[in-house]
Amino acid sequence: MQNSPYSFQKFKKIPLFFAVIFLGASSYTFFFLYQQIDNSKILSEQMQQEWQLEALKRSQIQSLDRLINSTEAERILLDSHFAKSSNVVPLLDTIQKLATAVGAQSEVVSVDLSKDKTGGLVFGVKATGSFGAVYKFLTLLENSPYELDFISVDIKNTTPQSIVDKKVTASEWEGDFRIKLLSFIQ
Repeated sequence: MQNSPYSFQKFKKIPLFFAVIFLGASSYTFFFLYQQIDNSKILSEQMQQEWQLEALKRSQIQSLDRLINSTEAERILLDSHFAKSSNVVPLLDTIQKLATAVGAQSEVVSVDLSKDKTGGLVFGVKATGSFGAVYKFLTLLENSPYELDFISVDIKNTTPQSIVDKKVTASEWEGDFRIKLLSFIQ
């Protein structure tokens, strides 16, 4: 039996021992690296989800920004319809421009806050010029971008009677308007 080719006595145990240790170390390294790759994969998926969420938020912000920019003209038009208590100058400038556009001279004689519960701004305007200019000024006020309520309108001829008797065609007219601005934000 000693001459048998399968003799365990000649079998070297040291290389087997190293092979088992190498197999164990390789297996441990394989499972360790597999865990690291799996953790990296989970972390990568989380980062991908966060990135997609941020990209969606950015897309929504850009969409909102485009919407705001596309409605800018409408917002300006809407803002021009209302007068704010902090700044009534655009309203007064509009009144002046309307008067000069038709050849009348206008003067804002009073500006007060309305005392009734509806609020609003009450102002008085005096316009002078020809009858046509004063009437056109009144028409432009009615059609202005502001919502106006005419409390009183008094148009009278201010040309002296002696000149009227001489049949002068260019008589001077004066319009006193008391107007309540309904589109007023306090």
